Amino acid sequence: MTGTIAVLCGGISLEREVSLRSGGRVADALTDRGYPVVRVDVDAELVHVLEEGGFEACYLALHGSAGEDGTIQSLLELLGLPYTGPDVLASSIAWNKPIAQGLYERTGLNVPDRVSLSQQAFREMGASAAVDRIAAALGSPVVVKPATGGSSLGLQIVQEPARLPQAIVGAFSYANAVLIERFVAGTEVAVTVLDGDALPPVEIQPKEGAYDFAARYTAGATEFHAPARLDPKVRTACEDTAVQAYQAIGARHLSRADLIVDAEGRPWLLEIDTCPGMTGTSLVPLAAAAAGIDVGELCERIVQLALRDGA
Repeated sequence: MTGTIAVLCGGISLEREVSLRSGGRVADALTDRGYPVVRVDVDAELVHVLEEGGFEACYLALHGSAGEDGTIQSLLELLGLPYTGPDVLASSIAWNKPIAQGLYERTGLNVPDRVSLSQQAFREMGASAAVDRIAAALGSPVVVKPATGGSSLGLQIVQEPARLPQAIVGAFSYANAVLIERFVAGTEVAVTVLDGDALPPVEIQPKEGAYDFAARYTAGATEFHAPARLDPKVRTACEDTAVQAYQAIGARHLSRADLIVDAEGRPWLLEIDTCPGMTGTSLVPLAAAAAGIDVGELCERIVQLALRDGA
C-alpha cells in the first residue's frame, strides 16, 4: 500500500463543477481500494498544502486551464511529486488544438481542414474581412471552437456563412484564439488509451443536437454504446488512430481521443483530452467497463503508473 494520494480537483476554471465531480468519484474509488486519500480543491494555498501534506502522489482530476495546459504538471515537477497523466510538454501540446492538429497531420492521421485565428488578428489586423474566404475554403457547415479548452464549451456548428462572424466572436469569450474546422459528418467515437493500449471505443449518440456541454454532463441526454457499433476494421482503425496520437504528443498513463467516423469508415481525429473526466457520465469509465475494468481498478492502475514513473 502506498502513502496518501492527493486528488487535485476544482480550481477556478470554467469546468470547476465537472472537476469536483470527477475528483469525488476518483477519491471514493481509491478509498474503496484501501488508499488513504485527501481531496484538494486547488486554490492559492495549493503549494503549501502539497508541501505540508506528506503526499506520495497526486491524482489529477482537474479540467480546463491550469489543470490541462501543463501548468499544474510543471508545478508538481518542481515540488518533486509524482502525478497522473501526460507530462508538461504533452499536456501543453494537446491543450493547443491548432498546434496539436498540425502535429497529428504530420504524423499521417486524418484531421479536418481548418483555419485558426487569434482575437488580435480578427479585431486589429483585418482578419474579419477574411471570413468569406474561410467559408469558401472550408465549405458549409463548419465547426467553430475555442483553440484551447474542453467540454465543448464555446463550440458551435455553423450552417450558414453569414453566421460565422458571430460564432467566432462567441468563441473568443472562452479563449484568445479560435479554430474553425470543416464539419465532418459521421459517428462520434471516443477511444481511451491506457498506458499505450487502446480500450474499447465508445460510440456517442446525443438524443438532441450536438454533443455539447449539456449533452456531456446531463444524465440521460446522450446514449452511449461501449463497445461502439463499428465494423471490426473500422474499430481497429479508430484504436490505431488514438494510439498514434497518444504517441505523437508523447503522452503517458491516460488520454482520450475524440473522433468522427465518416460514411466511408475513415476516422477523423478532432482532439486528445489529457485529463479526461471521471464523472458518472464520462467516457473513460465506460470504456474501461467494456474492457472489464471497474472504476476502482482503473483509478488504482493510473495511480500505480504515476508511482512507476516518479516525479
